[in-house]
Amino acid sequence: MNRMTTRTAAPTRREQILRHAARLFAERGFHGVGVDEIGAAVGISGPGLYRHFAGKDAMLAELLVGISERLLEGGRVRARAAAGGGPAAVLASLVEGHIDFALDDRPLITLHDRELDRLRDKDRRMVRQLQRQYVELWVDVVRGLYEDVPEAEARAAVHAVFGLLNSTPHFGSHRGGLPDRAGTAELLRTLAHGAFASLGAWPAERVPSGGPGAVDVAVDVESLHGADGSGPAER
Repeated sequence: MNRMTTRTAAPTRREQILRHAARLFAERGFHGVGVDEIGAAVGISGPGLYRHFAGKDAMLAELLVGISERLLEGGRVRARAAAGGGPAAVLASLVEGHIDFALDDRPLITLHDRELDRLRDKDRRMVRQLQRQYVELWVDVVRGLYEDVPEAEARAAVHAVFGLLNSTPHFGSHRGGLPDRAGTAELLRTLAHGAFASLGAWPAERVPSGGPGAVDVAVDVESLHGADGSGPAER
């Protein structure tokens, strides 16, 4: 299965510039990086970058608009490919795609969080529009799997899972005790599916946090997982 962030061809010079720009912007902030430094990272002079981009603002716009486009299009491709397996299969495929993004494109997550407001209004609106479409793609799938869950709660769950998966820039070094990439992906997968599976108990047993019955709801949620713990069981 291809990752939606993977390219089979060697990266073009333009893609190399964007990759290094994303890393440098994430590490030191947009205003903390000069054009000459980006050029040095890819082995060309700073002025040589202007053959590819009008400036740093154009790089930032292409990075943030570009990743929003890739997530949406990748999500649509995954949804179509997995549709034959029903909503559970589609949701599992969407989770896999977003995990690949969260692990392989961490600088872009940092960049979005810190620098989105630096985009021109037109570009920022485009990012927001693409993101809304991506969210709604997930919401439709979640509501297909958990039909009794109100739309607002399904949307809130999707945003919560995005927050969970997009926390990867805060993980730090694997030397600090985190698992390797495969282990980290499995951890994220388990947490994401656990969060969505909890929606199965939502309409029937709305229990205040820490209130009576909270333990029973937790046990019910566990029963919604497959025997292998890989995700929601078919219901």
